[in-house]
Amino acid sequence: MNRTISDIIPPSRRPRMEGMTQASATPITQTTPSTPPTLPPRPLPDGYPRVPKQSGGFPYGTALAAVIVIAASVAVLYFFSDAKVTVTPKSLSSPISATLTATGSNGDLPYRILVEEKVVGSTVPAESTETVNDAAQGKIVIANAQAAPQTLIKNTRFETSTGLIFRIHESVNIPAGSVSSPGTKEVTAYADAGGDTYNIGATSFTVPGLSGSKAFDLVTATSNGAMTGGFSGTRGAVTQATREAQNAKNRETLVKELQETLASKIPEGFVLVSGATFTNFEPANDTVGKDTMVTINQRGILTAIVFPEKTLAKAIATVLATTNTELPVSLRNYQELRLAPQKKEVPTEDTSFMVDLSGNVEIVWDVDSAKITGAVAGKTLDSARTVLQSFPEIDEFKLLVRPFWKKTFPTEPSDIDVEIEGDLKKGQ
Repeated sequence: MNRTISDIIPPSRRPRMEGMTQASATPITQTTPSTPPTLPPRPLPDGYPRVPKQSGGFPYGTALAAVIVIAASVAVLYFFSDAKVTVTPKSLSSPISATLTATGSNGDLPYRILVEEKVVGSTVPAESTETVNDAAQGKIVIANAQAAPQTLIKNTRFETSTGLIFRIHESVNIPAGSVSSPGTKEVTAYADAGGDTYNIGATSFTVPGLSGSKAFDLVTATSNGAMTGGFSGTRGAVTQATREAQNAKNRETLVKELQETLASKIPEGFVLVSGATFTNFEPANDTVGKDTMVTINQRGILTAIVFPEKTLAKAIATVLATTNTELPVSLRNYQELRLAPQKKEVPTEDTSFMVDLSGNVEIVWDVDSAKITGAVAGKTLDSARTVLQSFPEIDEFKLLVRPFWKKTFPTEPSDIDVEIEGDLKKGQ
C-alpha cells in the first residue's frame, strides 16, 4: 500500500497543507511590480537633528531682512552720533608760606571789608538797683554822592531834623559814588546825651561839621531802624560778677551767629580765608523787664576781609608756579589756607596791608570750553590732537567721534561737547 505525505501529517493540520498544495499547483504568472504607495514621513523623535529643506530659488526674503537690519543699524549709529572732548586741566598741589600785599579795591590782590553786628542778651533776676543815664544807639547808613571818598573822624556829629545829635565813636571812610549811586557805609551812632528822648524811629541825618561846603548836601545818613536803649533814672541791676558770667555766654552765642550770618553775605566770586576775621565785643545797655528781671546785653562786631577767588588764586600761582602764571586759575581747597594780617588792627578799605598766607593749596588752570570747541571744529582727530597739545592749561585730553567710521569733528562748535574733569562748578 502506497503511503503519501498526507498519511504522515496529523489530521488537525491537513486542511491547511492541502490549501497550500493547491496554491502551488496554480501556475505563477510573472508581472511587472507596481510603484509602492507614498507614505507620509514618520515624525522624527524630539532632539533628533533635522536637515533643512533645500530650495532651488534665490532667498529673497532672507536678503531683504538682512538689508533692513543693516539699514536700521546704520540709522541707529547716526542717531547716536556724538563728538566729545574730555579734558583734564593742569593743576598744582603744594604747601605755601608766603607774604602777600592786600591792595584795597585796586592792585594785584584787591579785597573787600564786610562788617556784621549783632546784640545778644541773657535775662537774669535783678540783684539790686542803680541810677543810670544811658544813651540811645542804633545803626545808621552814611551815603557819599561825591566822586571822591569821604573820611569822617571819630565823634563826628549827625543831626536829626528835630535837632537831636548822635555821634560815631570811630572814624570811618565812605567810598566814592554819585548822586544816582552813592557810596555807603553802615556804622553805629550813639546819642549825645542819655534819656529816652533819643529813643526815636527811623529818620534821616545831616552832618553839621560839613556845613558851608559842597559836601554838606552830598554826604548824608539815614537809620533804617529805631534808635533804642536811652534811659535815665533808677532800674534793676546785677553785680559785676553776674554781668561777666552772662556776657561770657553772650560772646559764645555772638561768635556763632555772626559767623553764620556773615557766611551768607559773602559776595559771589569772593572767598573768606580762615584767620581773615576780627571780632570785637562792646557793652550794650541793659534792658529792664517786668518782675524785676534784667537782660544783660552784649554787642558783637565781626569784620572780615574777603578776596576775589580768581585774584587770590593768581597771586598764589605766581608764588608757586614757574610757568603759565599769566593764565587764569582757580582755587580748589582754599579752606586749608590760613591768613594772618601782620597788623592786628582792623583794616579799612582802600589801604594796603601785609598778610602772611600758609597751608596746603591746590590751584587749577581754567579751561574755556568755547575755546576748545572752536579749536577742534571741522578738524580730523589727528589735527585736533595736535591743536590741543599746544594748550598749556590742559594736562590730558580724550577725543571721541561716533559713529566709529567718522574721523572728523563737526564743523559747528555747538555740536561738540566738552567735559572738564573735576570741574569746580559742579561741586558748588
